[in-house]
Amino acid sequence: MTERTDPGIAPAREPGLSSAEVARRVERGEVNDVPVRSSRSVTEIVRANVLTRFNAIIGGLFLVILVVGPIQDGLFGFVIVANTAIGIFQELRAKHTLDSLAVIGEAKPMVRRDGTAAEIGTSQIVLGDLIELSPGDKVVVDGRLAEADGLEIDESLLTGEADPVLKHAGDEVRSGSFVVAGGGAFTATKVGREAYAAQLADEASRFTLVNSELRNGISRILKWVTWMMAPTAIGLIISQFTVEDHNWREAVRRTVGGITPMVPEGLVLLTSVAFAIGVVRLGRRQCLVQELPAIEGLARVDVVCLDKTGTLTEGGMDVTELRMLDGAGEEHTRRVLAALGRSDPHPNASLQAIIDAYPPESAEDWRGTGTLPFSSARKYSGAAFTEPDGTTSRWLLGAPDVLLPEGHEALAEVDRLNDEGLRVLLLSRTDRELDDPLAAQAVVPTALVVLEQRLRPDAADTLRYFAEQDVHAKVISGDNAVSVGAVAAKLGLSGAQRPVDARRLPAGREEMAQMLDEGAVFGRVTPQQKRDMVGALQSRGHNVAMTGDGVNDVLALKDADIGVSMGSGSEATRAVAQIVLLDNSFSTLPYVVAEGRRVIGNITRVATLFLTKTVFSVLLALLVVFWQIPYPFLPRHLTLLSTLTIGVPAFFLALAPNKERARPNFVRRVMRYATPAGVICGLAAFATYLFARHHYSGSGALDAQTSAATLTLFLMEVWVLAIVARPYTWWRVALVFAMVLGFLVVLVVPWLQRFFALKLVGEEVPWSAVGIAAVGGVVLEFCWAWVRRRDTRAQA
Repeated sequence: MTERTDPGIAPAREPGLSSAEVARRVERGEVNDVPVRSSRSVTEIVRANVLTRFNAIIGGLFLVILVVGPIQDGLFGFVIVANTAIGIFQELRAKHTLDSLAVIGEAKPMVRRDGTAAEIGTSQIVLGDLIELSPGDKVVVDGRLAEADGLEIDESLLTGEADPVLKHAGDEVRSGSFVVAGGGAFTATKVGREAYAAQLADEASRFTLVNSELRNGISRILKWVTWMMAPTAIGLIISQFTVEDHNWREAVRRTVGGITPMVPEGLVLLTSVAFAIGVVRLGRRQCLVQELPAIEGLARVDVVCLDKTGTLTEGGMDVTELRMLDGAGEEHTRRVLAALGRSDPHPNASLQAIIDAYPPESAEDWRGTGTLPFSSARKYSGAAFTEPDGTTSRWLLGAPDVLLPEGHEALAEVDRLNDEGLRVLLLSRTDRELDDPLAAQAVVPTALVVLEQRLRPDAADTLRYFAEQDVHAKVISGDNAVSVGAVAAKLGLSGAQRPVDARRLPAGREEMAQMLDEGAVFGRVTPQQKRDMVGALQSRGHNVAMTGDGVNDVLALKDADIGVSMGSGSEATRAVAQIVLLDNSFSTLPYVVAEGRRVIGNITRVATLFLTKTVFSVLLALLVVFWQIPYPFLPRHLTLLSTLTIGVPAFFLALAPNKERARPNFVRRVMRYATPAGVICGLAAFATYLFARHHYSGSGALDAQTSAATLTLFLMEVWVLAIVARPYTWWRVALVFAMVLGFLVVLVVPWLQRFFALKLVGEEVPWSAVGIAAVGGVVLEFCWAWVRRRDTRAQA
């Protein structure tokens, strides 16, 4: 409890630094110059896109082709340049969007200068500044408390200790902690990179392309490819120089033609582009993605835990009724409520509604002697006064079912009001000291304060969307369970008619998880319980997203797979959340989920195309080494096929709508389809090549053999594309036919025939190539149908 001597007015405050003192500190460089980073720097972006393992491999092969020629066999080098440029452009575009949004969402602490408090950016704080603290504020620099008014600070993000620490004037505060209750002001003693959490905060707020199942899976695939490439390439080099001992230039070209398609270079590019475009799209909806994998993570979510206040309801409330209890006088009660509002310099939403209804000016003659700030753990606040007639009184304002004993007659009225979705607070008098742990057990009830919450107009549609997408919504609130259930029922949430009081939840994780799976609405949940509930759901294999805006949500937001904060929420919640809805629009969440599903689902599709090429390239190289014959393709042939059947289609498919919920085991699922597809494509192309080698002989035979094998391989890859493009829409069908048309143009236009060294000779071999491709396509359909059935059974 904090003692006061002034009648209801806060003690004289320290004025803080003067403008001249601030200017001198700025000149000395004593400024909080830690940059707010939401993205990689331009240099890091360019380096990450240019200096890659496969750019080095492809670049080296391109230089080799420039030496031996002709230039059309080096087309793959220009494709890599274009891919790298696209990747850099898209990521710079995403960086611009994120940096702009980060400035909007940046914490703006209240700093006292020249005796006046004003919001400034964190980078404008100087050494010695006096920074004010209110519930929900994050401590942005290290300092020493100059003022403390019932100040409780949570340091769990720094120390792991969940219990808030009561702070007094003279105590140290560290950056990275946040205010749970009360208020105060502290003097900045360490700023910039000297602050305790500066480096951690910089790292936590960084836009990153790592630490996601998708990117980790792709990295694993690329590692496997690298290990396969080395021995295969060595065998191919030896084989081609043995076979083409009379023409080393042709041996080099055929060797490069065999190595180049093993590299799924465009897969990394398309992943980066898809993520970057997703960030830009969400940015247009005022959604700040603080960690890129959050897009992927929310796509995998199957449970969304929603805090009622600030999420389903708007922050503001209105007092609709004051119901007197035990014959208390209404006029005196109104004065008590006005005095309570006057005593708290940091009112929460409920107390602000009371202040609006009962102006503090009507209690100017009440002298405050002590305050107890509201805490979400104890569910009430309090104040002590010397009233105008000289009597002393102590008052508590909070949850009726916490302050009243079970079975009290007033609770029946409270339940009835809660059934209507109204929020009810109890004003009661106590004879104990405010900070006495038993103060709530000896109260005299005075009045019920009835508050009406404002429902978000978009909440019902958002809950309906989650239901349609098979994402289970759980409303977890510190309010009365019946009241929360009534609000959720108004919004159409299934299961809202059976709310659960969290005080009756079992402590065991397994038992709690069972009740959480069965229920949809939970009230009277403490901050620690919210954290436990998230952990219990995760223990059952659920991917959990948590939304919230208050300090009581921080621990759960931090532990959830994805934390979503409202832009108007406390600085602490915005600091730990991966996604911040800057416009406070709950209806943005479906777009975030949809964007994540689009990215993950489409990358899974296109990864199958790229890895099919890798598989058949490795297989063809091994078959050529075993048979000791020339490699069937030149680099220009595979560049053409890759462009028409993978590069161009994959770009469109990666950006298409996709509502399928992301599933785990990305690598296993992709390779389950790509491996049989690659094997079938490789065997079909090699079979045509062997048939053509027995049919053609003499001058130009190798070119004719290559052309026939290229025709089969193109038809097989188009077949794979046609399967991947399902379910069909008009533009997907048009895309497949456009690629077929592009290949036909190359076959019939004379100068393109010469440029790509593609000319079908006779009729028997070309039609045999088509027939082999048709058989391969049927086998491919059968294999994929079998894999799909296994996947379906595994999901069931």
